[in-house]
Amino acid sequence: MKYGGTIVGTGLLAGCVGIDEGETGTDDDDSPTESETTDETGYSVSMEPVGTLEFDEPPETWLAYTGDYADMGVALGQADGLSAIGVRERFGTHHYEELPGVSVSSADLTELWNEGTGKEVFYELDVDLHVVDPNFMEHRLGWSEDDVGEIADNVAPFFGNTGFTRVYDWHDYRYYSMYEAFEKLANVFRERERYEAFSAYHDEILAEVEGRLPSSSPELAVLYPDGIPPEGFYPYLIGEGTQSKHWRDLNVDDALAAAGIKDTQTDGGTIDYETLLEIDPDAIAIRIQGEITEEYFEREIRSHLRDHAVAGDLRAVRNDRVFYGGLTYQGPIIHLFQLERAARGLYPEEFGGERLFDRERVADIVTGDS
Repeated sequence: MKYGGTIVGTGLLAGCVGIDEGETGTDDDDSPTESETTDETGYSVSMEPVGTLEFDEPPETWLAYTGDYADMGVALGQADGLSAIGVRERFGTHHYEELPGVSVSSADLTELWNEGTGKEVFYELDVDLHVVDPNFMEHRLGWSEDDVGEIADNVAPFFGNTGFTRVYDWHDYRYYSMYEAFEKLANVFRERERYEAFSAYHDEILAEVEGRLPSSSPELAVLYPDGIPPEGFYPYLIGEGTQSKHWRDLNVDDALAAAGIKDTQTDGGTIDYETLLEIDPDAIAIRIQGEITEEYFEREIRSHLRDHAVAGDLRAVRNDRVFYGGLTYQGPIIHLFQLERAARGLYPEEFGGERLFDRERVADIVTGDS
């Protein structure tokens, strides 16, 4: 295994490695079994469910299946080494265009999903690290435990923990918050300074935003259209996963959960406009993958809802509280953009068209100029 990496323990796939039952599903501080160590021959980093990986030096090339981990790597100054992504459309590289000196072209990244994800592309890419939860490869992409072990042994180790959602029943080991996972990856790449700069700025932004939030919490429905223009929606609940971090930061109540609606990631169903009208949330956030312009959103979503015989009666539609809900996958950079856009949509009187964070400051952290 490259960089002298070894996996300690037997919990590469389902289950836990050196974790007490009380820690499962929490964001508690790391236990002693998850500490990072360094000696004269290298260093090691631990993360559930992969256990401990040992490195002689930081990986030079890497891939991420989901955009949350890809964004973390970019934030750590590792964009040049990123070789592939699961689905290009779901990685919000367009956000980097607003950061001076930061550029990632999704077209230059190998797309791992092609009517499935085979092992051959992993051999072809031959990267130094796969930033993917190995259980994600098995339970979401159909790999076997032997497939994962083969690629880990013959190409490079896996390192990651599925955290964008917390609804999968196979995830029976510890979860990490966005910044806990970000810190783990920073330790792998030996980019502690960048991580700490991001963490400090993140806390600064959140303190300012939270100090301006109104005392009452709006009821929000987060939906994914079943088509464009939509005649139904896939419901997404505002849970503890990193995909919902910006909603939790903005102190919203989940209108769908309150109405007993099941998350589409577990139920797989859709809801129609009649059901949505019964719920009648204060605001509606429409999640769509890819780069979505305001013109596109107005033409394909808002205008359709206003003209619809049922949707036009929704309180959120009448009050112009339907807005773009962003991408599923977000790391520390994309989160700031999505937090800003969500704040504008939820609280237009308070945040309006305001920029909530300094693009130059974020760019300086990424490029190492801070």
